[in-house]
Amino acid sequence: MAQSEMNSLPLAGLHRQAGAKWGGFAGYDMPLQYDGAGVIVEHQWTREKAGLFDVSHMGPCFIGLPKGHGLTGDDAHAAISALIEQLVPGDIKGLKPGQIRYSVLLNENGGVLDDLMIARPSEPGAQGDLYVVVNAGCKDVDWALMRAAFGDRGHVTRADDRALLALQGPQAEAVLEAIVPGVAAMAFMTYGRFESAAFGRLTISRSGYTGEDGFEILVRAEHAEAFALALLNNPSVRWIGLGARDSLRLEAGLCLYGHDLDEATSPIEADLAWIIQKRRRAAGDFPGAARILKELAQGASRKRVGIKPLTPAPAREGVEIAFDGAIIGKVTSGGFGPSVNGPVSMGYVEARYAVSGQKIDLMIRGQARPGEVVALPFAPHRYKKG
Repeated sequence: MAQSEMNSLPLAGLHRQAGAKWGGFAGYDMPLQYDGAGVIVEHQWTREKAGLFDVSHMGPCFIGLPKGHGLTGDDAHAAISALIEQLVPGDIKGLKPGQIRYSVLLNENGGVLDDLMIARPSEPGAQGDLYVVVNAGCKDVDWALMRAAFGDRGHVTRADDRALLALQGPQAEAVLEAIVPGVAAMAFMTYGRFESAAFGRLTISRSGYTGEDGFEILVRAEHAEAFALALLNNPSVRWIGLGARDSLRLEAGLCLYGHDLDEATSPIEADLAWIIQKRRRAAGDFPGAARILKELAQGASRKRVGIKPLTPAPAREGVEIAFDGAIIGKVTSGGFGPSVNGPVSMGYVEARYAVSGQKIDLMIRGQARPGEVVALPFAPHRYKKG
């Protein structure tokens, strides 16, 4: 896609001022890194301080019941949960007020159409809506799928009039608390709405995709620049580009849709069985349940694993994985891990080889190089648990 045909971020001007180096991703012109830094510096800054990511290309939206539905409280939540549970295997009805759940959209064969975050509002008397964030490259298809499944029983409202920013790192809490009092009391995977005299209503989740503590903040476009500048005014904060976002999530062992997840891959193969709660397993009422429940009971034929190359050469996406001369799998994500100072990869191998310590060969540029199956994540998660 030509640069002139790509979508722009609401804060593109701020990124240009910061010396962003641009590249295309999911139809958007995205900052890959910034002048005077580079991926490794930005990666380590996030691990040590607070990195600010512009993720406005993602697909935040609100799912609600029709006007005049007449339901309140838990009844309203049960009704809206029944709609989204047609498409995902997670127990959305069981969400507590203010709780977020990671889940996946499934096709009828149990493959993953997208992964997403689903949150229940925390305000007393909330009338049955959900805050949902889907991936940039899938959002239009996802929203069409939801609308078709909901019919006139629910609606999807896109948040196109807002920017989405992620503040990640060990100093994120102190930075954001100084601007939005009250966020420090939030625990990992919770969300709420905060009123600010300077920045309007902010929808804030304590979540992210780096393995670090942090927040994602949805802010109206007219307040987005002032809000970003207020964060950047803190010396602990700097812009972080897409390059470091990818190396951070890889070290954290987190999937990237279209690479580690796709329409042919089940949640069980992807080592995501934990996203299917007990009530949904018992009911078996989600798309692809026959395959997924069978894999839960009998095991999948292949599994996603961490891979440590044992030479300096990184094993990147597409590299074949071999054992004793036979191909047993393929790398789906790979690169250099700055926090561990070495190459790291994820990929799928036949289930019998998905054991920590298993020695493998990585077919890099036609040459077999030694590697090892290892436990994920490569860098420990540092979330603030409740």
